[in-house]
Amino acid sequence: MSSAPASSNTAIVWLRKNLFNTWYNSLLTIACFIVIYQVITGVAGWVTNSAQWAVVTTNLRLFFMGRYPVDLAWRLGWVAAIVVALLGLGLTQVMINHQPTKARLKQSLFILLPIAVGLILWLMGGGFGLTPVSTNLWGGLLLTLFVSITSIVLAFPLGVLLALGRRSSLPVLRGACTTYIEIIRGLPLIGILFMAQVMLPLVLPGQWRLDRVLRAIAGLVLFNAAYLAENVRGGLQSIPRGQTEAAKALGLNLFQTLLLVVLPQALRIAVPSIVGQFISLFKDTSLLSLFALLELTGIGRSILAQPQFLGRNAEVYLFIGLIYWLFCYTMSLLSRRLEPVK
Repeated sequence: MSSAPASSNTAIVWLRKNLFNTWYNSLLTIACFIVIYQVITGVAGWVTNSAQWAVVTTNLRLFFMGRYPVDLAWRLGWVAAIVVALLGLGLTQVMINHQPTKARLKQSLFILLPIAVGLILWLMGGGFGLTPVSTNLWGGLLLTLFVSITSIVLAFPLGVLLALGRRSSLPVLRGACTTYIEIIRGLPLIGILFMAQVMLPLVLPGQWRLDRVLRAIAGLVLFNAAYLAENVRGGLQSIPRGQTEAAKALGLNLFQTLLLVVLPQALRIAVPSIVGQFISLFKDTSLLSLFALLELTGIGRSILAQPQFLGRNAEVYLFIGLIYWLFCYTMSLLSRRLEPVK
């Protein structure tokens, strides 16, 4: 019977201590409440009364799958099912504490991952019995997710190798990795993407014709690998030297020490910064619209070019921003489960 009054008293005490503890804090709190109320009521009024959401509802297919053929959309359903199954398996492996089951799930992931990647590429691109679908028809959220996930998967191991190379005792290897990292970190991403789109075909053999999507992925991988290398290097530097000495005392060689002792601890420590880089990479895919790749932002611009939807920028970009926020916040929540417990 006394739980409700106790809870109410606790809330009142918290408000007095944090928001109304002095006269100027009380005035500031009231002013902030007024501003927040005005903003919320204004936005809510615009969303419910003034906004014309037909620009979103009419073009949902374009937002999510671009110009991918409607009669072949069933393939994307299978792709989504494969991705969800892999994510579920990965989250289960992370969250359970039973070590034998955890080890079996990890082995299953290593086996299933390349198979799943092959199936996804086959379903999306076609060939081998399926109708081919050019990447020029990929767009919207489909292209954004494909480019960002592929770039993350390729940039992460490259970043780990660069971090290990920068800490190497071999001067040539250490110098090469350091030079690459510092040069890439000193260049803007838009410049890297421009070089990947325009200059990369010039340095490749004439018979090699890289798709525009592959060139975009190459630019994102080269750029983000340098930043991931520094994130991983920070984790490596936090591992006490005694860990390495203990591994050597147990008879582990250098490769085993790195793989079994040092890297697992370093990567777990660096999870917040690594996931932050993944989130940044996901949002950076919006720059691809400058190179005629109709990812999520690019497809929004093409929709706004339609005569019946001219001037509906607020609705379109609010919807796109909501999609970006949902995916980025989800990655942030998942990263907290991987962070070391303090």
